[in-house]
Amino acid sequence: MSYLFTSESVSEGHPDKVADQISDALIDNFLAFDADSKVACETLVTTGQVVLAGEVKSKAYLDVQVIAREVINTIGYNKGEYMFDGNSCGVFSAIHEQSPDINQGVERANKEDQGAGDQGMMFGYATNETDSYMPLPLEISHMLLKELAELRRENKEIMYLRPDSKSQVTIEYDNNNKPVRIDAIVVSTQHDDFDTEQNMLKKINEDIVNILIPRVKKLFPS
Repeated sequence: MSYLFTSESVSEGHPDKVADQISDALIDNFLAFDADSKVACETLVTTGQVVLAGEVKSKAYLDVQVIAREVINTIGYNKGEYMFDGNSCGVFSAIHEQSPDINQGVERANKEDQGAGDQGMMFGYATNETDSYMPLPLEISHMLLKELAELRRENKEIMYLRPDSKSQVTIEYDNNNKPVRIDAIVVSTQHDDFDTEQNMLKKINEDIVNILIPRVKKLFPS
């Protein structure tokens, strides 16, 4: 019996991803300047405000506000009209020294005996449906948003896009768990106002079908 499988992806401008990218950038920078850094960072973003929190033990001193602003601007939030702008948003840092109790449970003289602190457990699976070993619906969802971000940065064929967007792809599988066809594609994106609501919806739908999807199709083997 055939069945449908759906995956969803969010763009780099989605608040969850913005927060993740800022946290990732902080970790990357601490490790770049001190490979023995211990970093547990969380980021909260809301209208006009960023909160950085967590525990860090490192020999490196970093201007975490500058790093956060660079990430936000790179993502594309660089206009005041977005109500979230890397140049003007508030950035509050509540990062402090790592707890001695946690550090005691992590640090070991022999690095092979190193603990994981208070980290969580994650699990997943690989599939041969795609070269990236990701399920095909998720792979297509990711590709849609990557190409949409490229179109936004190029600002030539589609010039009204904003950073926050989502995609969802549903694929029908046969009895042997093989993908048969794409059942549905959903793409939603923030955008500038450029016409009436009805005309904007028509234009966006046409651009997704005639510009975005053909670009994504070129990324997959025929």
